[in-house]
Amino acid sequence: MGIHQDTIDNSVNEVEAILALADGSIFRGISIGAAGSRVGEVVFNTSMTGYQEVLTDPSYAKQIVTLTYPHIGNTGTNTEDGESGDINRKHQVWAEGLIIRDITMTTSNFRSSESLVDYLKRHETVAIAEIDTRKLTRILREKGSQNGCIFTASNGETITDADIEQAIKLANEFSGLEGLDLAKECSSKEGFVWTEGTWELADRGVHGVTESETGGYFKKLGEHIEPKFDVVAYDFGAKTNILRMLVDRGCKVTVVPAQTPIADVLAMNPDGIFLSNGPGDPAACDYAIENVRHLVEETDIPTFGICLGHQIIGLASGAKTMKMKTGHHGANHPVQDLKTKVVMITSQNHGFALDEDSLPAHIKSTHRSLFDGTNQGIELTNKPVFSFQGHPEASPGPNESSALFDKFAEMMQQAKQA
Repeated sequence: MGIHQDTIDNSVNEVEAILALADGSIFRGISIGAAGSRVGEVVFNTSMTGYQEVLTDPSYAKQIVTLTYPHIGNTGTNTEDGESGDINRKHQVWAEGLIIRDITMTTSNFRSSESLVDYLKRHETVAIAEIDTRKLTRILREKGSQNGCIFTASNGETITDADIEQAIKLANEFSGLEGLDLAKECSSKEGFVWTEGTWELADRGVHGVTESETGGYFKKLGEHIEPKFDVVAYDFGAKTNILRMLVDRGCKVTVVPAQTPIADVLAMNPDGIFLSNGPGDPAACDYAIENVRHLVEETDIPTFGICLGHQIIGLASGAKTMKMKTGHHGANHPVQDLKTKVVMITSQNHGFALDEDSLPAHIKSTHRSLFDGTNQGIELTNKPVFSFQGHPEASPGPNESSALFDKFAEMMQQAKQA
């Protein structure tokens, strides 16, 4: 792979910045991203790695992400790890802002092509460092996620009392995520066919290995698999690795915008339908709920939903959703399979959940969080439809729940043989 030279980031200037919460809490730090101010719902993520994947995950739209791990930026960023599944916005940063404790000034990774600071500035993402993220996380855990504003000073100037008042005002003026339909904003605007499968790092000279733009070598795993299933994927803010995992299971994946009428999808005669992850309040996605209601009531097409897609299946089947106090954001969440009693460590990113007490008789709960007991999976007893709240594709995080993609493929195979 060649010798990698560590790079030292000299792009951080000591520009003052503050984080203001709607409750009046103020955190002072320095700006490590773009200048200006941004408002959003402040949440905390407990992942130790994967900050580039977090920033580019569409599910973080309108959210300011606090990373609880203290040292961020060690591995820089690269051109391959973006998670936005929209083929035309593959590298877009969706998080409204970033909050960290310490920015690492030395980037050391053979795949790195750019420091995190330069990456944030290039993507015009406001970010703040050198604040007490432990104290902030305790506030969010005890009071719940709340609106906040990152406000940066102009070069050479200091944050004034008027700036602080303005930042608190902006935080309180933000409407929050309840009732907000963000899926149609993060969705692709046009349909497309996704063909890229997963890949793994490999040694130079191995058969099938390709050199990446950043000098590493990787082997593509799924692209040479002959497609066995035609799958239509509703894009509510899909992550790249979800689409790759479907390709690995022999799926020809046609991605369609969130508001595509179900009649148009059924006209494609798919073997299966996939409902992606996405941001915002699922109850606000009335078009998606109505589409899935028709899908479930009028067809027997195997259907699999993840995250927002999971919640939409529940809503379309008569269940209700609820806003969570802090949500689940991280790569270390234990989830139990209620049938096998097996516990999986999963990647999670959601602020709403299905209310298990509201599940109709024909919906069975299949998975449950061992952190707070919230619902993590359902299946319909009268249709080949199931869903999972967490992220079995990970990226970042463990892949212990990736077998759910195998279950989807098995359902489609059984339907074709019926």
